[in-house]
Amino acid sequence: MHLGLDLGTSGVKSVLLDAVGAVLGQATAPLPLSHPHPLWSEQDPSDWWQATREVVAQLRQQHDVTRVRGVGLSGQMHGAVLLDAANHVLRPAILWNDGRAQAECFELEAAEPRSRSITGNLAMPGFTAPKLLWVQRHEPEVFAQVRRVLLPKDWLRLRMTGEAISDMSDAAGTLWLDVGARHWSQAMLAATGLSESQMPCLAEGTEIAGHLRADIAAEWGLPAGIPVAAGASDNAAGAVGIGCITPGQAFISLGTSGVVFVADSAFLPDPEHAVHAFCHCVPGMWHRMSVTLSAAASLAWWAHVAGADEASLLAELQDAGVASTSGPVFLPYLSGERTPHNDAGASGAFVGLTATHGRADMTRAVVEGVAFALADGLNALEARGGHIDALTAIGGGARSALWLRTLASALDRPLRTVSGGEVGPALGAARLARIASGDGSVADTCRSLPTTAEFAPDAALAGPLESRRTVFRRVYPALKGHIRRKV
Repeated sequence: MHLGLDLGTSGVKSVLLDAVGAVLGQATAPLPLSHPHPLWSEQDPSDWWQATREVVAQLRQQHDVTRVRGVGLSGQMHGAVLLDAANHVLRPAILWNDGRAQAECFELEAAEPRSRSITGNLAMPGFTAPKLLWVQRHEPEVFAQVRRVLLPKDWLRLRMTGEAISDMSDAAGTLWLDVGARHWSQAMLAATGLSESQMPCLAEGTEIAGHLRADIAAEWGLPAGIPVAAGASDNAAGAVGIGCITPGQAFISLGTSGVVFVADSAFLPDPEHAVHAFCHCVPGMWHRMSVTLSAAASLAWWAHVAGADEASLLAELQDAGVASTSGPVFLPYLSGERTPHNDAGASGAFVGLTATHGRADMTRAVVEGVAFALADGLNALEARGGHIDALTAIGGGARSALWLRTLASALDRPLRTVSGGEVGPALGAARLARIASGDGSVADTCRSLPTTAEFAPDAALAGPLESRRTVFRRVYPALKGHIRRKV
């Protein structure tokens, strides 16, 4: 048996695999999120630890976890966990969707003009390095105490094993990694006033990166000393979970954020199109991503505002019919946007409202707006990376057939869903644990999952969607100078 733990933004998920790699059990515990100021997004790492304890306890109640042979970790990228010399947390973790460090992005690229060639990425506020520059400027007393900077899942590892280690895929999202060479960049660290001594050690995602401490093992009911795999960022782990490890394979994730991900055999940076180029968690592989910051988060926000649950809103839209040539258009930039705009100040908007529009029209606009944003991301990926023929859909939003029909038609690409796709990162983490434990090879373990449904582009939707996407693409530049958030 192998255990996968995925530290997400909205909760911690766990997956337990049996001896042959099939899902035996899973559990989830929610996490609170704090927005103390505009653009800020933070979490208390102690909440991560409590939620991790909860999901392990849930599995322990249902399964004999004494037979677990290894643990794997995946987690939200880019977060900054700042520790002092005694490994005490100095302040709440600054998360991936935090937009406060826009000015520091410009400063970072000015301080190290080779930044884009070293990291393969534009400096964006969500990345880790600009956050440290922000702390240095606005919280100098905290920065002076920083002796170690860890990513969220790697802080969990420190608690579990006592080891400060990160994997290549997660480290690539810090802007401190030489992504092509797969090692820390002294130049990028120096540009933020840090040194390699303040970074975790690096390992490939399939390697052992610590062993479970005896006291934690006793509390969790697991064998002491079992290996903990280096693991992966959430998206790279999701790729491993569905078997996306062959060059050209691609998937789309409808989670809190939305991601289009394609696996590569080489480092293929394209920062000019705001495409992310990162290491894969599988040795000798890389990947590219486009990212929209508010995907399922947009529907969750609208459900809260509308006073209804998401399932009810989607059912109401289904009854109303999804094809429409009129109605409002929605910009899903509730937390700014990455691909293709790289604009932390971008904000959301409904455009084209009339007195005849109702709740279903608004829901349609949200679903379509996320689909259009992801279509923009797909175009950015293909600008220099070649055509992507088909995609697998994973994440919580992939449970909605209506959303996937809309998405397939907006992307003009066939989509498929797979068994277990909704827990892809946790499943990927468990698969990495299996490999690190010596219980399976990469090829044998990272197999594709069975297809559960297929969604082809719908000709009845294509025309209306293309007309509305034309409006969507005009709205952002037209409103950019008028409804920006302060950054």
